Amino acid sequence: MSARDDIEWRVTPGLSLYPETLAAMEARAAAIRAGEAPELVWLLEHPPLYTAGTSADPAELFNPSGFPVFAAGRGGRYTYHGPGQRVGYVLLDLEKRGRDVRGFVHSLEGWIIAALGRLGVEARRAEGRIGIWADGPRGEAKVGAIGVRVRRWVTYHGFSVNLAPELSHFSGIVPCGIAGFPVTSLDEMGVSAGQGRFDLALREGLDEFLRSLEGGRE
Repeated sequence: MSARDDIEWRVTPGLSLYPETLAAMEARAAAIRAGEAPELVWLLEHPPLYTAGTSADPAELFNPSGFPVFAAGRGGRYTYHGPGQRVGYVLLDLEKRGRDVRGFVHSLEGWIIAALGRLGVEARRAEGRIGIWADGPRGEAKVGAIGVRVRRWVTYHGFSVNLAPELSHFSGIVPCGIAGFPVTSLDEMGVSAGQGRFDLALREGLDEFLRSLEGGRE
């Protein structure tokens, strides 16, 4: 039996409104903890908005376009979501996967890096900087963000990867509190990868991701 057989893989088309998505995610996390629902990987896209993590600094929010801003409840600072960006919410039960939050984040990063590698993008971690990084046309740049929360050993929130968003929208914040580095996308790097290609690359690495949780940090 595959390690992913008991995990629901959900892809929602169109643009998902953030407040409704957040409420559904929190309800699902509670149901997982109660043993009433399976774990979930949920892939979707949001309309343009900013989310504020628990460490968000109001001085890092400029928002000249007047996009809505939502308190997300996850760790981290300000993040942009919008069309052309793949958002993945990962709801797993760490009670049965080692109770290692740092290991979960490390494995989550590795899963995304491997998926991007399947699409021809050499992505990586960067020492002292959160997120997923790559060499874009403007130098080293952030191509993906990580922001998670764990409640009663169930993970939720997750990641976002920039496929082809409007990059100017990131100028309304200091993305994840990291100034001095640009944000890039696969489109800016000349890599054509729609949601379907990225989702497939991600799913191909799901078993390896789950095994890495069982085995601890890489």
